[in-house]
Amino acid sequence: MVKLVQRRNEPVVVQTVRSATAATLAYVAALWLLGNQPPPLLAPLTALLVVQVTLYATLTSGVRRVNAVVAGVLIAVGFSALVGLSWWSLGLLIISALVLGHVVRAGEFVPEVAISAMLVLGVSHATDLALSRVLETVIGAAVGLLFNTVFLPPVWVETAGESIEELAARMRTLLLDLGDELGGHTPVERAAAKLHEARRLDQDIVRVDASLARAEESIRLNPRVKEGLLSRIVLRTGLDTLEICAVVLRVTARTLTDLAKERREEELLPPAVASALKELFLNMAGAVESYAVLITTQISTSAEEAETFLVAELSAARASREHVAHLLLATVQEHPRQWQLHGALLAEIDRVLDELDVEKRSMRLAEELDRYSRQRRERYPRLDRWQRRARRLGRRVAGAWWGREAA
Repeated sequence: MVKLVQRRNEPVVVQTVRSATAATLAYVAALWLLGNQPPPLLAPLTALLVVQVTLYATLTSGVRRVNAVVAGVLIAVGFSALVGLSWWSLGLLIISALVLGHVVRAGEFVPEVAISAMLVLGVSHATDLALSRVLETVIGAAVGLLFNTVFLPPVWVETAGESIEELAARMRTLLLDLGDELGGHTPVERAAAKLHEARRLDQDIVRVDASLARAEESIRLNPRVKEGLLSRIVLRTGLDTLEICAVVLRVTARTLTDLAKERREEELLPPAVASALKELFLNMAGAVESYAVLITTQISTSAEEAETFLVAELSAARASREHVAHLLLATVQEHPRQWQLHGALLAEIDRVLDELDVEKRSMRLAEELDRYSRQRRERYPRLDRWQRRARRLGRRVAGAWWGREAA
């Protein structure tokens, strides 16, 4: 019971309760409107399929579901009146229904077109069943849409932010573990274990991406959300940055594993270099954590504080990087073995610091906003022209009003 209460805000739990409630309401509405002979079970089934975890998905799935059922019913009525039911007409009906499903853009409900058509074609009173099936579907879809309109689905931005912070925490832990492995002799098996851990970050990124996709969809058409576009772009560009850093961390773990293979009977790095690299990885770990807090913080004051921490961590990391570079150069000049791995390690560190840079983040946000505006203009040219005309008219009215006030 305690675990259930703790998980009450998870998407699966919320969706289960909402779907069951909407399906029950749809069945009650269908009983009231159509009676119970036969029981209108298609209405709760439609509501169950229509009520999705986001308002946008509910609207789109409701339209596709109704399209699918109506298309299947219409084609079945036509077949019933012209050719009736036989083995060849059934095959032709299924092919025609599936093609029609793609024509009406039924999406994942394309099989529903053929199912509806077969159910209607297989009865003697095709017209009565067709009307009943359409009415039940419309009632279920209407109840589902009304339910999600009145009881708006949750906005999953906060859940997506928590997923991003968990990903950053795992990356931070990996950086700290890599720093701890640098001192003394590092067996190849232990270095390889860290490499496998770095590879598992790919699975974490897939889960976070799914959570972010759900959050992006929950923002669309949701009246409770203000500045939804900005929130979506901030989280998406932030996840892209962390994904690049995760890839670089995997390459870093690969570099350290290769270095451990070459130095099986000795220290991985000289003590001074290992100590400096450990401090550098500590600063990088703090920068990753601060970056995640920055992109997931909605309150401006907290965001400014997170940005301050990020700038401080990056500044310390760059200073540590310069110190490490000089130490590695001196080490290579004295013993040039595996110098290419030392250079690769520095290049990977530079890439992470560059990706986390505050100015680069601002540039990415501006580029994404420009790209979205450009795509929107290309997709809806008439709407863009109307908006430009409205802005020009507003400026003219404001100018005339201010001119009259000045006079």
